[in-house]
Amino acid sequence: MKRHTMTKLVSWKNKVNKMPLIVEGARQVGKTWLIQEFGKTQYDNTVYINFDINIKSREIFQKDIDPHTIINKLELLSASKIDPHNNLIIFDEIQECTRALGCLKYFCEQAPEYNIIAAGSILGVATHANSSFPVGKVETLSLYPLNFSEFLEAIGETRYQQALTNKDYNIFTVIEDDLISKLKLYYFIGGMPKAVLSYIQQRNMQEVRSIQENIIANYEKDFSKHINRLLFQKLQ
Repeated sequence: MKRHTMTKLVSWKNKVNKMPLIVEGARQVGKTWLIQEFGKTQYDNTVYINFDINIKSREIFQKDIDPHTIINKLELLSASKIDPHNNLIIFDEIQECTRALGCLKYFCEQAPEYNIIAAGSILGVATHANSSFPVGKVETLSLYPLNFSEFLEAIGETRYQQALTNKDYNIFTVIEDDLISKLKLYYFIGGMPKAVLSYIQQRNMQEVRSIQENIIANYEKDFSKHINRLLFQKLQ
């Protein structure tokens, strides 16, 4: 499914003096898919590091965080030469490696030619104690669940999506009832990509509700990784 945020990523790529980019947002809004798809379509090669899955990758940042030393280690880890102009480096789940987060400052200052995108959940990045956020040395981009326009396009209702995009108010009186019906459908399904994809593939509302409940349950479990017990009870 298409995400409108993709155009913002392309704009970032085309900047002359760009800084490393952090794509932030709640879990399961599609951050990983978006930046990987961006890498596939816009670069010759992508070096992808997931700090949550590949725990050993965190060791790259434990000692020397000189950008060129980091690049050498990443080339060894990925078994490929990193071209600073035609390759994209992705640091996913960066909240799991605060040293990598702090290292983005030095890439901005000492190696700005490298294309680097980091992704992390808002909870993880915001609540780590004793971590250094590279203020003024990174750009940030927030990703949210699919909005109504993206939802319409995803379920194949492009005529409604185009009418909204073009602000074709004259036709709204003709399609009003159908559009309200689609809006109610969006209110129920929401914009979480997994729930939307399930509806597209199965048209089963019970399965959609099951996915929504599972997402909420996973959010509750994730709280305990980042906060103390008293706050955890309040968030529940």
